[in-house]
This record gives sequence, C-alpha cells and structure tokens, in this order.
Amino acid sequence: MFTGASQFALVGVIGAGGTVWAGAVTAALLGSRNALYGLRLSSVLDLRGLRRPAAAHFVIDETTAMAISRDDRRQSRIAFWATGIALFLFWNTGTLIGALATRAISDPKVFGLDAAPPAAFLALVAPRLRAREPLAISLGAAVVAIAVLPFVPAGVPLLIVALLIAVLGAVRR
Repeated sequence: MFTGASQFALVGVIGAGGTVWAGAVTAALLGSRNALYGLRLSSVLDLRGLRRPAAAHFVIDETTAMAISRDDRRQSRIAFWATGIALFLFWNTGTLIGALATRAISDPKVFGLDAAPPAAFLALVAPRLRAREPLAISLGAAVVAIAVLPFVPAGVPLLIVALLIAVLGAVRR
C-alpha cells in the first residue's frame, strides 16, 4: 500500500507489541480514507481509461492536499501528478536506502528520524484546523486516544477513535 500513514501504523503497532492483525486493521482503516479522497478528486482530475487506475495509486494525503488547494483545474491536475510521481519515487528510493542502511545505522532515533512522520502528519492536518469544528474533533480524538492508551493493545486507540468519528459522522447526518 503506497500510503505512509498506513505503513507506519502497521510497523508501529507491531513494534509496540501489537498483533499483526491489529496492525493490519489499523493500516487498512487509515488507508480507507483514501477512498474518500478519491471521491473528492474524481471531479477535479476527470480521468478515463488506464489513467484512472494509475491515478488511484497516487490518491494519498499529500496529492489530495496539493490538488484541492489550487483554484485552477489544470494546476490541480499538475499538482496531483507532480506530487504523486515525486513522492512515489522518493518514498520508494528512501525505503530502499533505509533497508540497505539498517546495518550501518543501529538506532535511527539518534538522528531524530522518529519525529518525521508525526511532524509530516501535523503539517498536513494543520491547515484544516482553522475552523472550530475540525479543531474540536481533532482535540476530542486525541483525548480519547490518550485516555484509552493504557488499557488497550497498541493500535487499538486509533481504531476506537476511527469508530467514534464514524459514529459521530453518521449521527450528524
């Protein structure tokens, strides 16, 4: 799955002692949000034929953010494809380098690399937190996740928060 959040979630849950199943469910749940991004992007990209499944592979947080932040449709398409291709190339190259460098770097925390995923996630979320409702939902989700953290296996707090947000969304409709 080409989505960093899902990959990090899977590895994080397993690394924290969670089961493979808890990690896989967490990763799949995180990845499922990309389907919603796809719905939003379908009108912007307006793709047909083989370009549509190719684009589906690039429907991730970053490409969606870049595409919907443009006012011009042409610029949105360029932003989507440029971001998707660049991230795909750099992400996979970085993963390969990381896999090959594991013997040379015994503890990546020495370089502060463990802070990169949360920092990237915050950078993506921050622009959406200007309104009160998204900010309240985000803070509520953080409080719930932190509150249940000591009582459930790794990865489960995220599942609980996702379920609560889904219920909230259904109730509000």
